[in-house]
Amino acid sequence: MIIAANLKTNLTRKETNKYLAEVESFVSSKNITQEVLVFPAMSSLDTHDTSIIVGAQNAYATKDGAFTGEIGSVHLEEFAIKTILIGHSERRHILGETQEELAIKFNYYKDLGFKIVYCVGEPLEKRKAGKSEMMEYISSQYKGIDTEYKNLIIAYEPVWAIGTGLTPTLEDIQEIHTELKEKSTAPLLYGGSVKVTNAKDVLALKNVDGILVGSAALYGEHFCSMIEYAQELEGKEY
Repeated sequence: MIIAANLKTNLTRKETNKYLAEVESFVSSKNITQEVLVFPAMSSLDTHDTSIIVGAQNAYATKDGAFTGEIGSVHLEEFAIKTILIGHSERRHILGETQEELAIKFNYYKDLGFKIVYCVGEPLEKRKAGKSEMMEYISSQYKGIDTEYKNLIIAYEPVWAIGTGLTPTLEDIQEIHTELKEKSTAPLLYGGSVKVTNAKDVLALKNVDGILVGSAALYGEHFCSMIEYAQELEGKEY
């Protein structure tokens, strides 16, 4: 399974180093075999000596250049980062990234061989509009995306559930994951108000290959518990 933490605009570089050391210690001491990813804030990127995969929450589709406020692939190379989060709903709905822009970014980092965690999901009005319109909306987020890219991970995040404490039912999650699996064989994560109290139930669902955790992952102890849940569940499969 894949357990990923999106730290968003939280934790300084010093705090992030402490966080990663805590998670690394846990992963090592518990002999965790799950894939663990952490996406720190931009200013907290560093050369991290860890077995955990550290990725970037965002970067521009360029090596470098005159793009004020952005970073390019040269900045990620400095820290040996080869993993990036693309298409998160906060980038789409708050910062206004279009599908065309996301596709350009996706293909730029695909050509560099990056591991890409690509996010899709619907706002509340689309969910309320019915299954057909909701799935049509989500399907539009695949436009321009190579769904067979070997280093692709897809994260389904219902926008209305992110940071609200609300979550779809387990049946809803399993149903939509089953449908999205038909669009791509890539690992499929669930995100959207995942926390230590519901992570185990979500991870146990069919066609859920892991979780992308936001605010609940800021607590290192909670994130480590979720990693342990995944390890326990995978162990029961054999």
